[in-house]
Amino acid sequence: MTSKKVAFVFPGQGSQKVGMLSELAAAHASVRATFDEASEALGYDMWDLVQNGQQEQLNLTETTQPVLLTSSVAVWRLWCELGGAKPALMAGHSLGEFSALVCAGSLQFADAVKLVRARGQAMQTAVPVGEGAMAAVLGLDDEQIVAICQQASEAGVVEAVNFNSPGQVVIAGQVAAVDRAIELLKEAGAKRAMPLPVSAPFHTSLMRPAGEKLQEALAQLSVGAPAIPVVHNVHGATEADPEKIKALLVEQIYSPVKWVSCVEAMLEAGVETTVECGPGKVLSGLNKRVQKSLECLNIETPETLDAALAALQA
Repeated sequence: MTSKKVAFVFPGQGSQKVGMLSELAAAHASVRATFDEASEALGYDMWDLVQNGQQEQLNLTETTQPVLLTSSVAVWRLWCELGGAKPALMAGHSLGEFSALVCAGSLQFADAVKLVRARGQAMQTAVPVGEGAMAAVLGLDDEQIVAICQQASEAGVVEAVNFNSPGQVVIAGQVAAVDRAIELLKEAGAKRAMPLPVSAPFHTSLMRPAGEKLQEALAQLSVGAPAIPVVHNVHGATEADPEKIKALLVEQIYSPVKWVSCVEAMLEAGVETTVECGPGKVLSGLNKRVQKSLECLNIETPETLDAALAALQA
């Protein structure tokens, strides 16, 4: 197998689209089989929704989360079936951390599908629709953005929630406070500060009620030590203790996603290649911004699968 040190990374919300993985499923029966397994767990035809549903329906967080998790697990299972190289590390962005833990053998797939649907429902109900907002900020230092959020918090809760790459941070909170922060960020010289089309202020302190609900759900589940180490969003480090993993998943809901720290941890471990497992190339783009020399592959079509298999052969 390959001599390169590889990390598999798993996308979060925003990578979903109607028709995704259709070509891969036509070429490989196991992809559809994974979706059938998820459909059985949730009680609806997930493959039909993904292929023939409306984008608006896919974008509802309680739908998005199980759909993306299933997509990533389907791709990972196919990779293993075809004898693909075993990664040294895994990581996922927000929801993608659950995908990573399933693929690392820490969470059972059927449990995780139900868990992330419940997570989505809890996140949506924690803040009524229309009261929360998120915005992407480009071109300012992390410290400046954190300070400006503190300044804008006179208008309500607003926090820096995703440290995605150098110069790209997402903020979130209550609508008035996010609007105020956008004004101040633009005054401070941000290249862009633009609202995102999301339905809740994810990863803010406003999500604590959702964290409590997730904690109750996780208490009913068996979580094992991952067979492949997973780098966690909360602190950019790996964790082997199942009880600590549960605690990190709860904390992650109302804490910033430290994606830059996750990528830096992979680089420190000697990772030379990341493989984005599932739809889209969002994480590949972020990873390149953290370290230009990283080889960033993604798998969502037969062509990209073949390319990744070829790139990671001995």
